[in-house]
Amino acid sequence: MTDAAIIVEGARKKYGGKSALDGLDLTVARGTVHGVLGPNGAGKTTLVRILSTLLRPDSGRAEVAGHDVATDAYAVRLRIGLLGQHAALDEELGGRQNLEMFGRLHHLGARRARARADELLARFDLTETGRKPVSAYSGGMRRRLDLAASLITEPEVLFLDEPTTGLDPRGRAEVWDSVRSLVDGGTTVLLTTQYLEEADQLADRISVVDAGRVVADGTANELKAATGGDRVDVVLRDAGQLGTAAALLPLTGVRVDAHRRLLSAPVTDRMAALSGVVRALEEAGLEAEDVALRRPTLDEVFLHLTDRTEEAA
Repeated sequence: MTDAAIIVEGARKKYGGKSALDGLDLTVARGTVHGVLGPNGAGKTTLVRILSTLLRPDSGRAEVAGHDVATDAYAVRLRIGLLGQHAALDEELGGRQNLEMFGRLHHLGARRARARADELLARFDLTETGRKPVSAYSGGMRRRLDLAASLITEPEVLFLDEPTTGLDPRGRAEVWDSVRSLVDGGTTVLLTTQYLEEADQLADRISVVDAGRVVADGTANELKAATGGDRVDVVLRDAGQLGTAAALLPLTGVRVDAHRRLLSAPVTDRMAALSGVVRALEEAGLEAEDVALRRPTLDEVFLHLTDRTEEAA
């Protein structure tokens, strides 16, 4: 595919006798954010290490920006950026000094390294803090600086391996805004994350990985629809009435959450199901705090797909 920035076909990788990747296939379109979701040990970080030429696959092939990661690794490195799970910054240096250092490490001349540092500080709204030591940065500022450092060479493809781990909601939002601006500029982003909300917010397409394979792939809406379409949620005022309500409601597959006083069930006809639930509650004299229609969350998609993989294994 000429419009693909990343192609992975049948990638396998073992550590000792344990498979980290087990015939994984993946295609990422240019100029998009592609999310890779999976539990710990699913193979996400191994995939990123192979694509960034830090590991070689045992078998299969992978291509980034038109170059094979095994036979043309140098060309791949010239076209990629990598933001790992831990910041690779010098805490004692200022933000500008860190970026200049990374520029020099990438063989930029001193003048070009200074100019590129200024460009990136402005791009990530860090100009005013450029001389402040990184040790005084907030978590969000530090992660934005780390992201800026990964862009020193203006990469075609950027790998973000769980980029907001440990950040508070404000810090995550700052990184998300930065990622959106990168994609608007034409960069392709492969994002691995355990934050379902992060994938929902950023990814144009999502691959769910479990046991070293892609077990589902699609847009967030497609994955949600495949999990079971719409649901109706009923929150009762009295948790003691949950059993009675579950038996009376005109629904099948009702799930009861006593802690939240919640009844939840899949539905096909949205409006008919909603009116039927309201009518049944009124006739039985059961008081609800809330009745709502909603799509499945990515959390439910994730649990559904990974639980199904465990059952198959």
